[in-house]
Amino acid sequence: MSETKNFLVDGEPPPAYETTTIRDLKNGSAKTAPPLRAPLPLNLPTINAVKHSRCILASASPRRKQLLAQIGLSNLEIVPSTVPENLPKSLSPFEYVLQTATQKAMTVYAVEIDNLASGELALVIAADTIVVSSVGRILEKPRSEGDHIMMLKGLRDSGSHKVFTAVAVMAPLKSARDPGYALETVVEETTVRFDKKLTDDLIMAYVKTREGVDKAGGYGIQGVGALLVDRIEGSFDNVVGLPLRATLDLIEKVLDHDEELEDEYTAKEFGEE
Repeated sequence: MSETKNFLVDGEPPPAYETTTIRDLKNGSAKTAPPLRAPLPLNLPTINAVKHSRCILASASPRRKQLLAQIGLSNLEIVPSTVPENLPKSLSPFEYVLQTATQKAMTVYAVEIDNLASGELALVIAADTIVVSSVGRILEKPRSEGDHIMMLKGLRDSGSHKVFTAVAVMAPLKSARDPGYALETVVEETTVRFDKKLTDDLIMAYVKTREGVDKAGGYGIQGVGALLVDRIEGSFDNVVGLPLRATLDLIEKVLDHDEELEDEYTAKEFGEE
């Protein structure tokens, strides 16, 4: 009971598993009570360790910010990377997206680690998402309405395409071990198939919503763009722009890095004796 009280927000209990009914005193009829509030936040040691510290999201994407808020990182500082994303398209999609995300994280980290006026840095999270056509072409954000229409028609007609998201997470080391930080990365891949029966009229109507203007591939699966998609194979939030489970794993790894180094050092010392 005491544990439940620790999670109460504004004195209100969390949603109950059973359906609650209330009785109308005038006619004796019963009706279902409205839900009390949103679900409780995740109570994870990893998130609890940093959620009140200075954590930076090196991206201006509101979708990534929303996804991280879902796991408890709701007080993120937004510091988008200013480095041009101009790596050669001759790189494989895996290398292209991985190098871009890593570059974003390291650029922001290098500036903010010395920005003591804003507080001690605990974590930097960066990500990059690309859409790759069935023939291996990396698709950028649409450049015009005409380009947008052609892009979506191409994705419909080509069958399936792939979405790659790379995540890079950095944290300063408490020890003075070179290079002074922990860096962990991951690349997630999801296959997306558009509905072959999509009409040109529906594509045109979607383009007119302007929802996909700021998105690689020209659509947002978490919004009206879901109408374009027949099915996916892989992580849904990877297509949105941030694979949450993989990101949480990276956060755990960088925060545990100091302990791993200390264990390694102790093992070597013990071996030498």
